[in-house]
Amino acid sequence: MTERAVEERGEELAANLARVEDRIAAACAAAGRAREEVTLIVVTKTYPASDVRILAGLGVRHVAENRDQDAAPKAAACADLPLSWHFVGQLQTNKVRSVAGYAEMVQSVDRSRLVTALSKEAVRTGREIGCLIQVALDAEEKERGERGGVAPGGVEELAALIASSEGLRLGGLMTVAPLTGQYAGRQRAAFDRLMDLSTVLRRAHPTATMVSAGMSADLEEAVAAGATHVRVGSAVLGVRPGLR
Repeated sequence: MTERAVEERGEELAANLARVEDRIAAACAAAGRAREEVTLIVVTKTYPASDVRILAGLGVRHVAENRDQDAAPKAAACADLPLSWHFVGQLQTNKVRSVAGYAEMVQSVDRSRLVTALSKEAVRTGREIGCLIQVALDAEEKERGERGGVAPGGVEELAALIASSEGLRLGGLMTVAPLTGQYAGRQRAAFDRLMDLSTVLRRAHPTATMVSAGMSADLEEAVAAGATHVRVGSAVLGVRPGLR
C-alpha cells in the first residue's frame, strides 16, 4: 500500500471504530452499565496485518480470528504489538498446536476431545490458555449446533473438565445468535438465555465471569442482556471482501 493509501485506511478505521465505540457507550448507558464493563474484540478475519497494526495504534487491544491459516501468520507479523488474540472459529484438533502458540483465549470450546488437546499443548508450551464454552442455542440436548457449540445441557460437564485440566482457565461462555430454532431472529432472548446459563455456571465456577455475545448487527442486544465482551468485525473493518 502507498503511504497515502495507508493514511486513508487509517482514517476509515478510526471513523468506524469511533462509531462502534459510540454504539457500545450508548448501549451501556441505556442498560445502566458502565462503559468499562464491556470489552470490544475486533474480528479481523480476511483483513491484513496492516489493518491490525492500524487498529493497535488506535487503542484496540483485543483481536479475534476464526481460521488458523489466516490467524497464525497474522499473529506472528504482529507479535511486537500489545494485543490479546482470541480464536473464535470452529477448531479442529489438528490445528490446536498452532492456535495454542498465539491465542490467549479460545472462545469456541465445545467438546471434550478439544479440551484434552488444548490442555496437552498448554502444558507442552508452558502457557495458560483461557477457554470459553461455546453454547449452541439451536442444538438439542447433548448435540452440537449448526455453527458449532455444545447444547446448554452439556455446559456443566464440559466446564468441569476444563476447570480440572492443566494449563487451561475456564473463562466463561460464548454464543452466536442462532439462525434456526426457537431463538432464530430473537437475539435478545438468546443472549438472555446465555446470561441465565452464565449465572448457573458461576455458582460452581465463580471466576468464569466472561460472557462473549453480540456482533456488528446485534451488539446492543448483547450489552442490554449483560455481555462482558462483544465481537465486532464488519462495523469496524467494512464489508468482507467477497461479500460486497
